Amino acid sequence: MYAIVISNRWLHRTPWVRCGPASGTLIALSASALPSLAAAGTTRKVPKVGAQTVSLVTGGAGFIGSHLVERLLALGHRVRVVDNLSTGSERNLAAVLRDIEFLRGDLRDPATCRDAVAGVETVFHVAALPSVPRSLEDPWTSHDCNVNATLRLLIACAAARVRRVVYSSSSSTYGDTPALPKMEAAEPLPRSPYAAAKLAGEQYVLAFARAGRFEGMALRYFNVFGPRQDPHSPYAAVIPAFLAAAYEGRPAVVHGDGRQTRDFTYVANVVDANVLAAETAASGTVANVGAGQQTSLLTLLAMISKIAGRSVEYTCSAPRAGDVRDSVASLERASSVLGYRPSVTLKEGLKRTWAWFANTQRPHAASRAAVSVPV
Repeated sequence: MYAIVISNRWLHRTPWVRCGPASGTLIALSASALPSLAAAGTTRKVPKVGAQTVSLVTGGAGFIGSHLVERLLALGHRVRVVDNLSTGSERNLAAVLRDIEFLRGDLRDPATCRDAVAGVETVFHVAALPSVPRSLEDPWTSHDCNVNATLRLLIACAAARVRRVVYSSSSSTYGDTPALPKMEAAEPLPRSPYAAAKLAGEQYVLAFARAGRFEGMALRYFNVFGPRQDPHSPYAAVIPAFLAAAYEGRPAVVHGDGRQTRDFTYVANVVDANVLAAETAASGTVANVGAGQQTSLLTLLAMISKIAGRSVEYTCSAPRAGDVRDSVASLERASSVLGYRPSVTLKEGLKRTWAWFANTQRPHAASRAAVSVPV
């Protein structure tokens, strides 16, 4: 069974429907029932599109994907989202659910891929099962979700004559290459199954593009942060984890000595790069997407303390397996090929993210307590 789904243009023509229980009957739903639709566990069939083309965002209910969806809508695109909600959430799309088509499904399923790309011109492949530590614990699932699902999607894209695929890759593909900044021509030295899987995914995209099946480009993201990033996941990235510690008045956990460096990139910059990559004439190539600024974890923690208006203690733990020591992006290729330049600085991005965090988290008894820290 499947259900006909979410389309803004249907709101004014037909009532919402979904598949009922085992009887297969159709049940009429009001528009107000939309936010809970995905939670019902139904699979929804995307309606056939007409002359107007569609942009597909895979993983569009996730942290990065939901920001990209909002930008595309603001630019006048018609947007379809496919997401299995394993790491994403409908809450991230609450403001735009009536303006998009949403397909709940897993890209490891060929039928989901076919439905998702039907009538699509540009695919932004953001969906992934992230996290270096998670991939070390369960390498097969990381490969299955990040490589097998990507290949199934690309096969469907080629069959559907999709014009262009923009693939979300990762700076983790570089591994611990000694030269800084990281340049696209460097030999990739992935240190985790996640990094290897992202490298495999981007190479599949570029191979399809070079073979003329569609236009394609891969973007290697450097430590993306911003609103809607989950601070409570056991695999939480460092910035939401540090923000949560500041908000809750508890020590932050620093893996390693805190002097390791990263290129923290605000999510709006990543969205900018995706939009540019969809419009460029370049194909069959990869480009870094970062801020071009090297920042240590201890410096980051000091910045967060200042923005939050409270000092934050920290404790050091053992370095995590698979983590690299230092990372910063060369933006030369992104600038020349895409015209990309980061528009939001680390400081401004942290301010915006803290404001969102403070407005969305539940009050915590310790959140108002100031604690000292020698940072």
